[in-house]
Amino acid sequence: MAPDVASTIAVAMSGGVDSSAVAALLQMEGHTLVGLTLQLWDQRRLAGKGGIPEQVTGRCCSLDDVYDARRVAEQLGIPYYVVNQQRRFEQDVVQPFVSEYLAGRTPIPCTLCNNHLKFDELLKTARGIGAERVATGHYARVAYDEARGRWLLLRPADRSKDQTYFLFGLTQEQLSRTLFPLGEMVKPAVRAMAEEHNLRVAHKPDSQEICFIPGGDYKAFLSAYLQEQGRTMPETKGEMVTADGEVVGSHEGIHSFTVGQHKGVQQQLHKHHAEPFYVLGIEPATNRIVVGQEPELHTRHGVADRVNWISIEALRGPMRVQAKVRHRHQPAEATIKPMEGGRVAILFDEPQRAITPGQAAMFFEGDVVVGGGWLV
Repeated sequence: MAPDVASTIAVAMSGGVDSSAVAALLQMEGHTLVGLTLQLWDQRRLAGKGGIPEQVTGRCCSLDDVYDARRVAEQLGIPYYVVNQQRRFEQDVVQPFVSEYLAGRTPIPCTLCNNHLKFDELLKTARGIGAERVATGHYARVAYDEARGRWLLLRPADRSKDQTYFLFGLTQEQLSRTLFPLGEMVKPAVRAMAEEHNLRVAHKPDSQEICFIPGGDYKAFLSAYLQEQGRTMPETKGEMVTADGEVVGSHEGIHSFTVGQHKGVQQQLHKHHAEPFYVLGIEPATNRIVVGQEPELHTRHGVADRVNWISIEALRGPMRVQAKVRHRHQPAEATIKPMEGGRVAILFDEPQRAITPGQAAMFFEGDVVVGGGWLV
């Protein structure tokens, strides 16, 4: 559906080159724009506590990013607002992240943020200021399929920047009001366009870190956050066992491990093993870490819960798809089947490495996102 040039579009401005280029592109097309930034986390809050460094660069949604977004909006001459959503971000993203990690799962906070906060709040705020649609700098595409009568989420032209993995929770209503102007572009062309418009962020590096976890040190964040909340790290030390139950080592806490991990495992074993050991599974009920050799990490089976369907209304029977179980995982041929309770069984044609509880599973038909849910 072609954009209505007469309507106002709210641009989600993160302060990076992608969202800034979106604003410049839409303005060049003649749209009326307003810039919005969600303030989600005070990055000075835990600085210097529990092993967290005083300052770390490269995180998204920092105060510097807000300043950069404001300057780009001023340069383009569009209205700009910062919307404080720190309380809801902590409630809907940070606290579930902490709970999941302490329970031995490996959550994806960026997906939680998109699914439960960013698009929901951006669209509400946009409507409040007279904009019916939101545009973001995500590398994805959205289109309406007349035959299905549904809005579709599709992979972008630049597969190396594909961000559909973080967007699988978008509803039909949200997709109908969302624009991804960079979906047909590749990253070098986006930077070139930003440079042509003399945007100050044209050569700004992409953010790499999760906004509330400086340096990617999950353990340091958990310790500092729990201390701030007046809580202590739960006692979860226990045994390391093989898949057949043999005790081969011990560990100091399940929150230090994730499925597929090798680093730090050998040191916890009671005796030297020539073959490297990896984490095969985490059993929070017993605080046991199941370990084994790398080939044991590969399996054909997975189960997804809380699935959001996009290209179909519901899964009625077996369906052939390409399934993806990590952001960097190459989608692999699989069959999905409905289970009781709304869960979905995933059977890959070939074994896949480290299918990890807490991560997301996404299902594709070529470029079209069928849906996605959470691995259990």
